[in-house]
Amino acid sequence: MAEPKTVTLTINGQSVTAAEGTTVLQAARSAGIDIPTLCEHEKLAGFGACRLCQVELVKGKKSRVVVSCLYPVEEGLDVQTETERVNRNRRVLLELMLARWPWVPQELLDRYQVQRGRFEDQPTFCILCGLCVRWCNEVKKENVLGFVGRGTERQVVLYPELAEKVCPQCGGGEMECLKVCPTGVISNEFVGAVAGAAGKVPFAEPIRMMDADNDRSVAELLGDRGK
Repeated sequence: MAEPKTVTLTINGQSVTAAEGTTVLQAARSAGIDIPTLCEHEKLAGFGACRLCQVELVKGKKSRVVVSCLYPVEEGLDVQTETERVNRNRRVLLELMLARWPWVPQELLDRYQVQRGRFEDQPTFCILCGLCVRWCNEVKKENVLGFVGRGTERQVVLYPELAEKVCPQCGGGEMECLKVCPTGVISNEFVGAVAGAAGKVPFAEPIRMMDADNDRSVAELLGDRGK
């Protein structure tokens, strides 16, 4: 078997060799270079949802920002991971995320000097990273979770008829999506409630979430727009 072709690129001035087809994020990590991300998992395909892993590619006097978890390495590529432009973008992304999830990792808030309160709080506790949806689809092959809506209306939903059959046994009853969700938004009490519901269950139901005081559904917090 032929050896995989490798390419050499530069990340923050450091020469890095990586196999062709490797993403910039993977190459950086293999060299011990930290690039933040909240939607990446080694068992899942790149998704680019949180966009925190963006980096700046420099070519002469020109540069552009790309998402490193999706961008493949190239021979001679010059990558900068912490430029002023990139860090400014990350700061805004984290500020927007903080309005949805008040427990964004403090290390990231400190690292990029994020201030609370710039955007109106809308505590959905879901940052739309897609980890739960992708885990259920790509790893479990069950497709119990999915996305509905676009833009600010986008949210994660659960398909009750599938959930009744799959979720109680998933992960020994613990539901594996709970383990990959970075925010703790999904409540495993939801499946039991749906299973005991009278009459026909809805085609899709917004996932449940936890807030500081009680357990409320996304539908309650967002005005039932997901149904």
